[in-house]
Amino acid sequence: MRVVYIGTGDIGLPALAWLIREHEVAAVVAQPDKPVGRKQILTPPPTKALALEHGIPVLQPRRIRDAASVAELAAFAPDLIVVMAYGQILSKAILDLPRLGCLNLHASLLPAHRGAAPIQAAILAGDRETGTTIMWMDEGLDTGDMLLAHKLPIRRRETGGSLHDRLAALSPAVLAEALPLIEAGTAPRIPQETARATYAAKLSRETGLIDWRAPSAVIERQVRALNPWPASSTRIPDAAGGPSRQLKVFSVIRCRKSSGEPGIVLRADKRGILVGTGEGALLLREIQMEGKRRMAVRDFLSGHPLAPGVKLG
Repeated sequence: MRVVYIGTGDIGLPALAWLIREHEVAAVVAQPDKPVGRKQILTPPPTKALALEHGIPVLQPRRIRDAASVAELAAFAPDLIVVMAYGQILSKAILDLPRLGCLNLHASLLPAHRGAAPIQAAILAGDRETGTTIMWMDEGLDTGDMLLAHKLPIRRRETGGSLHDRLAALSPAVLAEALPLIEAGTAPRIPQETARATYAAKLSRETGLIDWRAPSAVIERQVRALNPWPASSTRIPDAAGGPSRQLKVFSVIRCRKSSGEPGIVLRADKRGILVGTGEGALLLREIQMEGKRRMAVRDFLSGHPLAPGVKLG
């Protein structure tokens, strides 16, 4: 089939690579290049880089809904449009372009966790499984009829980063099952159960702020879900009496038999920093002080001794 792929995030790279191998990818649409890092170097999206490696035309409209963008897409006369992690809502004019329809690969088991951050939302919610759903797109936010889904168990120590990579690797298998059904005209359309729908809002740095009054289980899921970005964080007093500094937290262990006042350091040694929570305690194992590199707690404490009784947050 002649396919136009619309996507920006690196979660879509395995799906795009599979489409390039198995079908005719007429064009790739991605968000505009963005400045990245401290030096703000203008960097292309990963999907753009992969497309250019294969000599595939790339479009990067600021607003894909504009009439000029729709006309550009129409010129490629796609049989099918496949979307994953793009970041803009498609208009009806675009949805009506392909002969066979528009498909979206969404990293959750719909109708759970519609929206921008389904991977992190599944971990935050304590779900035991997630997956990738491929759906027929409509004008709503992840509301279209489902075609099929592949499931994945969420591991006990799963992070947002590890689950992202596993779901990315799952996408080619989802496409490999779905596209022959579309070609044969036998692809199902399964309405979503709207009453069961949940939404996963876009992540921000504020999402990661730790509330030590929450139960240790809730904070532990937050730390895993937001690793590596935006990362969970708290404030730590400056040893010299200056302003408190941000402390990012990347790895913790629940200590159910320990307890203490929320946010209070109960112990700090080579095993980690034990902090009280609203229910139980957490042992911080991997952290990053503002302006420093990410490191194990034992390495941090060698240069920043921390006494019991210090309050975080």
